Amino acid sequence: METATIKVMDTQCPFCSVQCKMRMVEKEEDGKTTYSVEPKQNAASEGRLCVKGMNAYQHALSKERVTEPLMKKNGIFTPVSWEEAYEFIARKFCDLQGRYGKDVIGVYGGGSLTNETSYLLGKFARIGLQTKYIDYNGRFCMSAAATAGNQAFGIDRGLTNPLSEVRNTKCLILAGTNIAECQPTLMPYLVDAKENGAYLIVIDPRDTATADLADLHLKVKPGEDVALSSAMIKILIEEGYVDNAFVQQRTTGFHEVKKYIESLDLDVLANEAGVSADDIKEAARHFGRAPSGMIMTARGVEQQTDGYLAVRHFINMLLVTGKIGKPGSGYGAITGQANGQGGREHGQKADQLPGYRSIENETDRAYIAGVWGVHPSEIPRKGVSAYEMMEKVHAQEIRALFLMGSNPILSNPNANFVEEGIRKLDFLVAADLFISETAQLADVILPAASFLENEGTITNLEGRVLLREASRPATGMAKQDWEILSDIAKRMGKGFYFPYRSAEEIFEELRVASKGGVADYYGITYDRLRKEEGIYWPCPSLEHPGEQRLFDVSFAHPDGKAKFISVDHHYPKERTDEKYPLILTTGRVLGHYLTGVQTRKSYTLASRQIESFVEIHPETAQKWNIKDDTLVKVTSRRGQIVVRSKLTNSIREDTVFVPMHWGGIQNINKLTCEELDPVCKMPGFKVCAVLVEPLLT
Repeated sequence: METATIKVMDTQCPFCSVQCKMRMVEKEEDGKTTYSVEPKQNAASEGRLCVKGMNAYQHALSKERVTEPLMKKNGIFTPVSWEEAYEFIARKFCDLQGRYGKDVIGVYGGGSLTNETSYLLGKFARIGLQTKYIDYNGRFCMSAAATAGNQAFGIDRGLTNPLSEVRNTKCLILAGTNIAECQPTLMPYLVDAKENGAYLIVIDPRDTATADLADLHLKVKPGEDVALSSAMIKILIEEGYVDNAFVQQRTTGFHEVKKYIESLDLDVLANEAGVSADDIKEAARHFGRAPSGMIMTARGVEQQTDGYLAVRHFINMLLVTGKIGKPGSGYGAITGQANGQGGREHGQKADQLPGYRSIENETDRAYIAGVWGVHPSEIPRKGVSAYEMMEKVHAQEIRALFLMGSNPILSNPNANFVEEGIRKLDFLVAADLFISETAQLADVILPAASFLENEGTITNLEGRVLLREASRPATGMAKQDWEILSDIAKRMGKGFYFPYRSAEEIFEELRVASKGGVADYYGITYDRLRKEEGIYWPCPSLEHPGEQRLFDVSFAHPDGKAKFISVDHHYPKERTDEKYPLILTTGRVLGHYLTGVQTRKSYTLASRQIESFVEIHPETAQKWNIKDDTLVKVTSRRGQIVVRSKLTNSIREDTVFVPMHWGGIQNINKLTCEELDPVCKMPGFKVCAVLVEPLLT
């Protein structure tokens, strides 16, 4: 009998923004290899793992991994050497730029990439390719909350307080967030808060596992969060819950908001929101009289064509009552993707440079140019948002696309239009673990390292920077993201700017690039992260502990004050009518993640939920002759999908729900609307007019 060989690997989950730490044990005995996973103690998840984290290793070890570069020859993916792939990519990029100009290439990233990769991807686009067109799928995750935070506070960090303070708050509002399925390891914070006397208010059009915990569930009509929050602010102002000292000393713009709110009728607002006036009053009064309070928003509020304004209004509620910058009081945007926070701080967004600097600000451009060793004029100006890039692809203004860790055919709204555009491309390169729905259309696929193999830092939903060590060598010929980017840059004649030998060297440059910026990482090092587990930004010096709670003394605007904004009601272009009588809203389920490319390669997760579904109220189903557990057609003005019906009383009668994790005829984004929030360019995923009918009649 052979002696067992055991290898212990410390890593962290690649999925949601909690970034739970874990330990994986590989055991070889009698010719068999088995794996086990156990949670590892850490400050955020406190040693918890959900079902996705427990089974994440399965996709990393999947036999379906892309393990060598693939080039499409005569319509068939053919293995080639890295050298052949690089030379082909460089030649095609140079040829297209020679014919059409530098901006003919687009770069499209992802919210699960490390900080080092996010930073390098921005540099690769702007210096390696000299194109202004770069954005990422995090645009669909955090842009509304990020823009609202920047405009209201002068800074955008996921949570203004550490997670530990959730336990001590006395009133918690969860608006458009289903933590039980999206960030389940955070649920004990909510349970403990309730045990400590907190009053929990959940705002969601569905009864969810999160809503089941609530003291009060406001079952809002999708797209009407502004009406609901306006009504709550009206009660707070009229019934004397304004913290006048805080408002006068630490804010600007309250008079305009007060004047506007007083002109609104509560019953009209309640009717628009689809929530009773009595429930609205109860929610507002509990929040107003609580000695501390927190509001957390997520995609349910943010993925609207007025998502920016809706978040600003929830922030107005905090400012009216003075519930921010104090223990147990603050705002939180519950980040969806693993590095949705860090991904937008260091250069993936069209308008940003590292450290959350503006690409249009001359001082910011000069500083980053100095770090990169170029003249400021060599840094392109801002490009366009993620979906607007797809419009330019469709119009053939962008003729080549470099994808890294993203699947835009499934993640973008109006997916038929997006796929049609991508099929028009002259050249498509995808760096990924698997052949996703988008990668199937690529000319070249480059094998990327998995979370077990890819070293780097991730910034979790709190703004806490964490180090994820590489615990295994890369599978096959796969390379780390930074190696791929650096190698292509060298073939493009820009190797001087990409001399890196490790992820840590890139982070050292990122530290300098972020220094003095809004998202200042200068005081964070790999050594500190290993010793301290995680460090909050801003952290401006090596001696600084990292700022856990923001705004104790002042806000980040030059005058030190937070800004109120008067928020008018905005109706989305997408409205129901006789042909499309129901509101479709979308979201996630516990067992899957984003477009499902990784979780559907985990046999345990895939077997839990093998197909998509549509939740529909029994009364609504009866009206449209829908039986439970049958195949139905869901049709919008843009397309049609086929999913299985799931009758449930948990959803509003005017609303249906479909998760976002499946492709093909189940791809929900074939239906969603292309209309964008005019401020932050967030698509209105959460409101789409549809018809649901039996597949067979």
